[in-house]
Amino acid sequence: MDPHSGHVKAYVGGPSYKHFKYDMATMGKRQVGSTIKPFIYTLAMQEGLTPCDLVPNVPQTFYLPTGQTWTPRTSGNRREGEMVSLKWGLAQSNNNITAWIMKQYNPQAVVNILRSLGIKSPMDAVPALSLGAPDFGLSEMVAAYATYANKGVHSEPLFVTRIEDRYGNVISTFNPRRSEAINEHNAYLMLNLLQGVVNTGTAIRLRLTYNLRGQIGGKTGTTQNNSDGWFIGVSPNLVTGVWVGGEDRDVHFDNTYLGQGANMALPIWALYMIPAYEDPESGYSLEDEFEAPLRFDIDLNCPDEYVPQSEDEIEIETIGEQQRNEFL
Repeated sequence: MDPHSGHVKAYVGGPSYKHFKYDMATMGKRQVGSTIKPFIYTLAMQEGLTPCDLVPNVPQTFYLPTGQTWTPRTSGNRREGEMVSLKWGLAQSNNNITAWIMKQYNPQAVVNILRSLGIKSPMDAVPALSLGAPDFGLSEMVAAYATYANKGVHSEPLFVTRIEDRYGNVISTFNPRRSEAINEHNAYLMLNLLQGVVNTGTAIRLRLTYNLRGQIGGKTGTTQNNSDGWFIGVSPNLVTGVWVGGEDRDVHFDNTYLGQGANMALPIWALYMIPAYEDPESGYSLEDEFEAPLRFDIDLNCPDEYVPQSEDEIEIETIGEQQRNEFL
């Protein structure tokens, strides 16, 4: 999707219409896992925080109306107990940090920001939102991420620009529906956070394996039993989402190493973007840059920003479905 015009450049709804007559790109909905986390960080940016602000990397306990408590877990224990930047938290897809943001505000505030970014799917205002518990559609997720590359203006995906009769007479024309979701300043902060995921976090494979340079942001997502793998990549002029899974959720990889979004979905994004970047007629280039707002003067070089030399230094994403079941 072109984030500026809203034009959908291409989409694949299924592997074969002959055997699979259901469009998973525009009709299907699946659990989004960690791809929901940038939306929660958007709330933090909107409330005045910046990517380099430090927060405690410790488990967060929520007190539920039932009188019970719920504490989401995170994978591994890297830097546990330390003060870490929000950029580090999103790059590592750390559940402690996402839960900390959720706790500073409330689940309803997260629902509100999701609605403003164009997510229309049903969701409950509960702490499990921080783990990506709800099911969203791929097209609405891509449009929401495109908002960041469009200076905070959300555009509904536009599949058809006009209809002509057989003589070339224009019967009808269509324009994208747009609305300001967040301000340009906060959209740019989110682009910096998403670039941190690619430069230092769970999507670093784009750099290390596929040798993609330039300004690229994105977010990986993984769900329970490795049933769903997600990657949404944001470049200055094209935003693309990839979901990988079986029609039946019982179809899945046996382990998270193979089944995480960084392994299932991210390579698809890389292998189709490489020729797009290399084609001089495509209109997309690794030289494209995100435009900073006027008079933007925030230092985005965080003190704990470290570029890993291998994927072994990256936490494997925590899977959220089991913890959601515990919550429910």
